[in-house]
Amino acid sequence: MTKSKTQIFVSVVDDDESMRESLPDLLRELGFAAQAFDSAEAFLNSGLIEHTRCMLLDVSMPGMSGPGLKQELERRGHRIPVVFITAHAEAAARSGVDTAATPCLIKPFSDTALHDALKKALGI
Repeated sequence: MTKSKTQIFVSVVDDDESMRESLPDLLRELGFAAQAFDSAEAFLNSGLIEHTRCMLLDVSMPGMSGPGLKQELERRGHRIPVVFITAHAEAAARSGVDTAATPCLIKPFSDTALHDALKKALGI
């Protein structure tokens, strides 16, 4: 039996308030459960790490960056699939986050691009 998307919980970590407000609604429309956080630290303190099956991480944030959060989760033994998002393509290039294994979307991105990136990250 395969998991339906409604069972897949996606955490969004972005310091941009408009993204935190819009992405969870869009994710729900796409059939996912979702919760948004304004910082890496807020996510780490949320108690939702174990429930998260995929993450949308902003590349550049005050405090811990998206790539920094991914590294911290891996250090703690959590290998959660990630889709990076950024308003600055040059930041993605500098940080090396846009790889075959980890997609990176440049804001603004389409609903279809987001859905495709999530399916790729989750292997569905």
